Amino acid sequence: MKVRIMRFELLRDFMDSLTGWIIPWNSAVVYKDGKKVFEYCSGHTDIETGARPDGNELIYIYSCSKPVTVTAALQLYERGKFLLTDPLYEYIPEYRDMYIGIGRKKAEKPITMRNLFTMTAGLSYNTETQAFRKAEKLTNGRMDTLTVAKCIAEDPLQFEPGEGWSYSLCHDVLAAAVEVISGMRFSEYVKRNIFDPLDMKDSCYHLPEEKRGLMARQYIYDSGGEKDVVTMQQSEHSSGVLRDAGSENSLVFGEDYDSGGAGIITTVKDYAAFAAAMANGGMGLNGNRILAPGTVELLKTNQLDSRQMKDFNWKRLKGYGYGLGVRTMTDRALSGSNGSIGEFGWGGAAGANIIMDTELNLAVFYAHHMLNPQEEFYQPRLRNVVYSCIDK
Repeated sequence: MKVRIMRFELLRDFMDSLTGWIIPWNSAVVYKDGKKVFEYCSGHTDIETGARPDGNELIYIYSCSKPVTVTAALQLYERGKFLLTDPLYEYIPEYRDMYIGIGRKKAEKPITMRNLFTMTAGLSYNTETQAFRKAEKLTNGRMDTLTVAKCIAEDPLQFEPGEGWSYSLCHDVLAAAVEVISGMRFSEYVKRNIFDPLDMKDSCYHLPEEKRGLMARQYIYDSGGEKDVVTMQQSEHSSGVLRDAGSENSLVFGEDYDSGGAGIITTVKDYAAFAAAMANGGMGLNGNRILAPGTVELLKTNQLDSRQMKDFNWKRLKGYGYGLGVRTMTDRALSGSNGSIGEFGWGGAAGANIIMDTELNLAVFYAHHMLNPQEEFYQPRLRNVVYSCIDK
């Protein structure tokens, strides 16, 4: 009988090396075959007081919210509520007639639900537009999800739907579509259908007043005018410094805005339960299913054609495609990865990173809480270290 050896000292040492560099603190949980095999925290959640993390800190995970949003939408897909080929205007009529660019040429094709999942709708992440000012006025600053999405439809598209890939507010609009299709506020839908079934008791979209004291301090790395991405060697000669980044999430636009793209507040321990469920083909650690295995396979299948892939050119995602809202590894050689083809996940603006692998039933949730999080440096290294720990 083969004895399985897992070398998680490699991951522990890597996390310590990051907090010995410019990352103030980090935390990670790893599940293998539905069992927790690693949990570790390093550094200081408050540099001034020397407070240390324990994995129960509440944090903003920003774009790591996106895998939950697409999961929520795919639950409705599983119930026959929509098809990926459906035009978005069937659910939000304001998207029927769309225009492209400053010349406002009429779009020839409608935005489809698939376009929202895959960031190929032609939307942008520009929040300094007339549409946002209109939404603010209509809602008296409360900015509910559906009203904002309806107003965004007035902004011109960057390109003909399906003709390119652009990281954008697509998943915020997808959250609004979930509201229309389900008849529920997005945050309530997610609570009932994902957070509660997976016993994610510390996850939410708006921080309750009684939990405000549990929110971890948020830092920003100010590179001092140098390149945004530095290496450990460069940092010795860097003028960069860590600063307090305040307690707000700039991508939550108002009290009623449930951001599908960036709204979740959670703990590392809590969100790891979602990662474990997805790595297990949609089955949670407690036996509750949130998606069917075939739907998880669809989610992690590259959806981009050769034309769209030209736009999906982030350096740290070389060798990856883009599925229904997640990166998905397609080429081990190009990615330089020692992991599985089909490994999938995403990252967040303050350093959260979720890694899910259905082939190995491996789930990782790692986070730090620093804007300008050095993703190009730490994310591929984190992935390679994790897979080096596992005796497959």
